[in-house]
Amino acid sequence: MCIRDRTHPVGLAAGFDKNAEALPGLLRQNFSFIEIGTVTPLPQIGNSKPRVFRIPEEKSIINKLGFPNLGASKIFNNLCKIRKYHTLGLEPLIGVNIGCNKNTKNPLKDYEKCFEIFSSVADYITINISSPNTEDLRNFHDQSKLNELLKEIENEKKELNSTVPLAVKVSPDIEDKEINNISDVLLNNNIEVVIISNTSDSTRDSLNNIQKHQKGGLSGKPIEEKSTNLINKFYKILNGRIKIIGVGGVDSGKSAYEKFLAGANYVQLYTGMVYRGPNIVNLIKKELKELLIKDGVKNFSEIIGKK
Repeated sequence: MCIRDRTHPVGLAAGFDKNAEALPGLLRQNFSFIEIGTVTPLPQIGNSKPRVFRIPEEKSIINKLGFPNLGASKIFNNLCKIRKYHTLGLEPLIGVNIGCNKNTKNPLKDYEKCFEIFSSVADYITINISSPNTEDLRNFHDQSKLNELLKEIENEKKELNSTVPLAVKVSPDIEDKEINNISDVLLNNNIEVVIISNTSDSTRDSLNNIQKHQKGGLSGKPIEEKSTNLINKFYKILNGRIKIIGVGGVDSGKSAYEKFLAGANYVQLYTGMVYRGPNIVNLIKKELKELLIKDGVKNFSEIIGKK
């Protein structure tokens, strides 16, 4: 995956527009790339409500959504409509984040099916193995299970003669000993991007809000440092062989700057937009430019991995 040279490195993370319904508006918000989903083969309603909890004093959110979406066929049609009426060369890349249905008997086939459907319309496809809200999903961080999954998708990719780039989105809660194993699997399966990271089902000790006890994935500022440290650990192993998208607490030029220093090539946000509003990309660009000028840096790419 390559963000066009004439654009900036700030994208929208999956979860905000699960069904490719908000794209007409999002395309006007100056993101370089927008990731829709998570999409599953069949429609599903997700977990019971209430399932989203704001913690404003911490600039964070806890969600236990559970992949609610309209299903791959409907979302494919929504995306095709966008592609039909929006053809300007400067438009953001559109990625599709894919997962498996909650009650599926064959998760591998679910991922394969979603890849087959979206390979012709996505600028990249993200394999989501990291949501804490789908039972057993994070088991795919196991080296052998992840290898099996990625080989299944790679075989499907070859059958379709597809060149769509693949990304894998990992959990912020993985242990250090897993990083090497996951990196080896990614490198051996032609993965072009790793997204670090999804929401956390831990990291609650510093929260004071009573909502901290809610089950689900924590996003926003409380996981910023955890995500940034994990980026740096992957960066040292991958050494530029796989691009890194940094996610977790990105809501300002400074927070983006820290992700680049740690080794991220690009950043994504979601919770930051909830708290700073839809103009957040322009705010980050302005703040980031000021920081780079202050440090005598011409382009953010010059500071990648300099932590």
